[in-house]
Amino acid sequence: MQYISTRGAAPELNFEEAMLAGLARDGGLYVPKALPKFDSNFISSLGHLSYEEIAFKVMKPFVGEVFEEVEFKNIIHQSYSNFIHHSKAPLRQLSEKHYLLELYHGPTLAFKDFAMQLIGQLFRASLKKTGKRVTIIGATSGDTGSAAIEAFKGLEAVDVFILYPRGRVSEVQRRQMSTPSATNVHAISIDGDFDDCQKALKDLFNDLKFRDQVNLSGVNSINWARIMAQIVYYFSSYSSLNLDGKKVRFTVPTGNFGDIFAGYIAKKIGLPISKLIIATNQNDILHNALTSGEYARGIVNPSMSPSMDIQVSSNFERAIYYALSCDSSKVSQLFADFAHTGSFKIQESTLINLLAHYSSGKVSEDETSETINNALKKYKVEVCPHTAVGLKVAEDNMCDEPMITLATAHPAKFFEAYESSTGKRPVMPKNLSNLFNKKERITELPNSLDAIKSVVLERI
Repeated sequence: MQYISTRGAAPELNFEEAMLAGLARDGGLYVPKALPKFDSNFISSLGHLSYEEIAFKVMKPFVGEVFEEVEFKNIIHQSYSNFIHHSKAPLRQLSEKHYLLELYHGPTLAFKDFAMQLIGQLFRASLKKTGKRVTIIGATSGDTGSAAIEAFKGLEAVDVFILYPRGRVSEVQRRQMSTPSATNVHAISIDGDFDDCQKALKDLFNDLKFRDQVNLSGVNSINWARIMAQIVYYFSSYSSLNLDGKKVRFTVPTGNFGDIFAGYIAKKIGLPISKLIIATNQNDILHNALTSGEYARGIVNPSMSPSMDIQVSSNFERAIYYALSCDSSKVSQLFADFAHTGSFKIQESTLINLLAHYSSGKVSEDETSETINNALKKYKVEVCPHTAVGLKVAEDNMCDEPMITLATAHPAKFFEAYESSTGKRPVMPKNLSNLFNKKERITELPNSLDAIKSVVLERI
């Protein structure tokens, strides 16, 4: 399996090379040169398998021969060995046709653990073979950072620097990033919003001299390995319903577009998905893109669902790439325009291609709070504000087909929003019980590329 850039001017790489590179050197995102195809017999065969076994079958074609079969199986089992639910991603039935996919049973209680735990093990195996050392810089609106620090803490061949927007993550998210004592992980608070952090990250990757100097790598969803790992739970959830080839819908709380794009790849390679529904909060660049045909950067408005407080969705470039029939020259031009003007118009034919796979819904703060409360009363289930956004949009889009809504984080990670909505505290998992007694280590920086570079060079 070879990987190419959405912008067409970067070297073609194998899986391991694309994973370690993160962002392509031309500023684009890596995608498979060709996608595998899974038929109905393959999908039917998954029904009796464990999550780890499904993961191996789904991901092996994307990895190719980079890792031997036994080694890759061991990597997968090690990655999910510390998840607290035996099913890893259990499916909870809410009503006759509505299901909740619980993706918060990993070590940091968010869906990001599914990919990050795997990437940590893949990096460990790869760097052990080569003897190289890498510097990982990530940008987070909350969950990516804590998942990355948990996955890479103590790993000798990796230094990790996580940029997060000061005052715009939950207390639990911040403490998950700032309390680990491992000396190779660093939580960096930036005076700005998530889009500022993400822009800084991309600027660092595009500074090829700095990139090579520190052997820079990334674990944001710009990294294809993140997308690959998230494809798996679309297959595992579908196979658990015994639908015998019937189509299903997925509603996905969406910020940076990585999670829902994994669903698109699942559909492309054979999973019977009729529609992928984007659920967004008041930071609605994606909803506006699909309803107006204009992809335009707006001002980030803080919300009770901070992981979706994003106005530039990196993985939307991958969606545009496929909607343009893989025309990298057009993709390159569109995103060059976006870099200069903050917007571009989606041509009608491209929009039609997008709407064949995606639809969207937008949820207000009041509706989010109301849905958190209603979920507790109606379904007897505690949900985080991001999941509530998904539930509201899913309920507005129910039809005869089964609907699976992705529950992206444990409500305890956002106990402030949950308590203000219900008047109650969510159940606090054991692995959060000591978080508030630990000392925090945070480096506060201005929104300055030079300041970030200086700290990185000083600490690697």
